[in-house]
Amino acid sequence: MHPVAHALTTPDKPAYIMAATGETVTYRELDVRANQGAHLLRSLGLKRGDGIAVLMDNSPRYLEVMWAAERTGVYCTCLSSKLTATEAAYIIRDGDCRVLIASKGCGEVAAALAQMLDDVARYMVDGAIDGYEPYEAARDAMPSDPIADPSPGGILLYSSGTTGKPKGVKHALSDEPFGTNVSPLVMLGKGLYGFTPEMVYLSPAPLYHAAPLRWSMAVHQVGGTVVVMEHFDPEAALAAIERFHVTHAQWVPTHFIRLLKLPPEVRARYNVSSLKAVWHAAAPCPLPVKEAMIDWWGPIIGEYYAGTEGNGFCAISSAEWLTHKGSVGRNLTAQTMICDEDGNALPPRAEGDVYFAGGGAFEYHNDPAKTAEAANAHGWTTLGDVGWLDEEGYLYLTDRKSFMIISGGVNIYPAEIENLLVTHPKVADVAVIGAPDDEMGEQVVAIVCPADPSEDRAQLAAELSAFARANLSHVKAPRRIDFRETLPRHETGKLYKRLLRDEYWAHSKESA
Repeated sequence: MHPVAHALTTPDKPAYIMAATGETVTYRELDVRANQGAHLLRSLGLKRGDGIAVLMDNSPRYLEVMWAAERTGVYCTCLSSKLTATEAAYIIRDGDCRVLIASKGCGEVAAALAQMLDDVARYMVDGAIDGYEPYEAARDAMPSDPIADPSPGGILLYSSGTTGKPKGVKHALSDEPFGTNVSPLVMLGKGLYGFTPEMVYLSPAPLYHAAPLRWSMAVHQVGGTVVVMEHFDPEAALAAIERFHVTHAQWVPTHFIRLLKLPPEVRARYNVSSLKAVWHAAAPCPLPVKEAMIDWWGPIIGEYYAGTEGNGFCAISSAEWLTHKGSVGRNLTAQTMICDEDGNALPPRAEGDVYFAGGGAFEYHNDPAKTAEAANAHGWTTLGDVGWLDEEGYLYLTDRKSFMIISGGVNIYPAEIENLLVTHPKVADVAVIGAPDDEMGEQVVAIVCPADPSEDRAQLAAELSAFARANLSHVKAPRRIDFRETLPRHETGKLYKRLLRDEYWAHSKESA
């Protein structure tokens, strides 16, 4: 199905609701505004295969703009609202974007971009600034009937860029007639999580990220209602579940950790019994955290492992996970292969690089070298993770290969250490990296955000060191514990670990 169909059959049903303000957009309103937006893009000369950029916080206009672009056959490049103007300009240029649509919430960066993108048409939602035309006024001047040549568009999403220039992940546009093209997430959502037109889906993360955006648009294809949180707050999320009778939601482990660290009386204050299925992805989830969430919400918590590249999709239910703790599931769309450094397949329980065989094709936009590096001699492709398979085909991830610490010749993966330390009641957040060490090559460093900023740092460091040594082998226990108020995280919970690592290595060079 497609939102166009739901605009005909259930025109007054909410397509999405903004959690904080309660602003509601019906399927009829979404269809009319998307049609008008499509006419606007056509009036600017955009045709199938061209590109636009969106730089927005979680504005009420975000999904409207996405559906306008989707019916014009253009690629929509969604930019993080945390980028600098220079970073955003690079992506806009690399993505061949001819139009930029920004929100007033990103006004500072947008203002700087106006001086850098003279040849790009610029519009702003929720109010205008110098160098931008008001999007709503330009949209409303357009017809509300469908454009004459609708065509399925695509989403061009870029990596975070913490290991160099960000790269866009590009998929071929669908050749299916407009309105019949269905996101693969629709079928996965129906099979794994019971998607129905009656569902109410909570999106607590930024819409510019791949998973929140694509799942929200999949819900619209089913005909459900999306509740969009403008910003994540753990108590506000519980309040939204109760207020809007949320049935489905996707999370990341950081959301779970923050929910679990709410005082018990706050957690008990809200009725979450409407939840039927929730799932998480994007980062490893510590075992105790997932166990605690299942104890709280019941065995309705799924998990999946996939990437923007769309080359594979592993999934696991609560029931499976409780008998395969730590697994991210079995592959539903490809075959998972564990390979050695030469690309040879390894047997069960042997650790190596994770590859997908027979999965969807993709390319890194304007980077054939990186596209080639993602595949081995067999044509299998990788997301850059390390892990192993059990005899039943369940995948267990170890860590990102690029984050591995080599200390005294021993390979150490930070995720295991982070997953332990974050369970300590006095830890709000933690990152583990490898820092230079004259004797061992690298030493394990834990960077901790204390739950109580007034906690005595020396005493806490000693307590955490003892906790680590009691639960990890001595080579994995951090040799150094530093403290900070915050860590560089994406709003989806993804940790920009490369930034921390580069900082420590740069400091070492300055001291040399």
